[in-house]
Amino acid sequence: MAIETLTFGCRLNAYEGEVMKAEAEKAGLDNAIIINTCAVTQEAVRQAKQAVRKARRDNPEARIIVTGCAAQTEARSFGDMAEVDLVIGNADKLKAASYTPMVFGTPLNDKVQVNDIMSVRETAGHLIEGMDGRTRAFVQVQNGCDHRCTFCIIPFGRGPSRSVPMGVVVEQVKKLVGNGYREIVLTGVDITSYGPDLPGSPTLGTLTQSILRHVPDLPRLRISSIDSIEADPALYDAISDARLMPHLHLSLQSGDDLILKRMKRRHLRDDALAVVEKLRARRPDMVFGADIIAGFPTETEAMFQNSLSFIAEANLTYIHAFPYSPRPGTPAARMPQVGKAIARQRAALLRAAGETQFAALCDTRIGHTEQVLVERDGLGRTEQFIPVRVAGSEAGDLLPVRITGRGKDGLVGEALRAAA
Repeated sequence: MAIETLTFGCRLNAYEGEVMKAEAEKAGLDNAIIINTCAVTQEAVRQAKQAVRKARRDNPEARIIVTGCAAQTEARSFGDMAEVDLVIGNADKLKAASYTPMVFGTPLNDKVQVNDIMSVRETAGHLIEGMDGRTRAFVQVQNGCDHRCTFCIIPFGRGPSRSVPMGVVVEQVKKLVGNGYREIVLTGVDITSYGPDLPGSPTLGTLTQSILRHVPDLPRLRISSIDSIEADPALYDAISDARLMPHLHLSLQSGDDLILKRMKRRHLRDDALAVVEKLRARRPDMVFGADIIAGFPTETEAMFQNSLSFIAEANLTYIHAFPYSPRPGTPAARMPQVGKAIARQRAALLRAAGETQFAALCDTRIGHTEQVLVERDGLGRTEQFIPVRVAGSEAGDLLPVRITGRGKDGLVGEALRAAA
């Protein structure tokens, strides 16, 4: 086998998986499996370790390399696994040199090669040719986080916030568009904190406007999860551009003010509502998703109901709800805990509310014509990110589709003409 990458977690990890594969190939690595881990919950760490064991069982001769956020925060626990040959920290996983010891047999004093992520001050912009045949590509614009939410381990896995220079991002987007990609997603750990470490202190909004201005051939641009309190005026202005897709995902976490304070978030319930209303005023077709944690320590039933009611009040459509998972070393892990069964039940109720909102959105699109980018096997996405099945379409098609009804995963429709 050549090099295989297994990626867990966020969109940034998906982008980095492509970079790691290219860098490892550059180093001459062969017959290896690189597992890019996530640390956001204890379940994510468990799944990564399960994948390590399966990779070893299925590929007894392959080199198993573990990296990513969980490898950074729990390096020794992965290093102690007999199945693992090398553990690489987040600071070095995108460097070809990190993979050479596995190739040339250089003796290692310790198979755990993880440095102090807090000392990292720059994020390189890695130019990649594509995303393994996909029609949508992720572009990293930022890494790390300077905030200290009480539940979150990610700053200790990713390090301080740092930004990729605007010119590098624009060149990456140009390269991907030149290679046939129709949609670009800007991604990072905390992308609304983009820019203060760069000359001139650009913002996410100015970066977005620069991409739209300098890459006129880009049909669709998306922004991944944002911290609503950090949205800048230039971003509000950019929302009006039709090539910026009308779908944003909010890092909400809770709809209750006291829980938000205990999480050490920087917004309150009304702040988030105000941002949603302001963005919809600029772009009436804008839809929103949100991350919501269920069963955060000290969360009462009334506090949970505030999160549940927020979904309908803000008309949120895509809900990523998950039960709180205590991460060792975080302040929230020392707070009075809510029972796991209660947290799971509340997460299920949040997801059900999101599904109701999503179904209602789908119903509003029946009979309309949507611009759909087909990704694979006749399945594409509308501008509002709704899945659509289009018979006879091929990956990469961007075409008008008349929506005829609801399907299992979203909508179904028929193409009105051949792909553009």
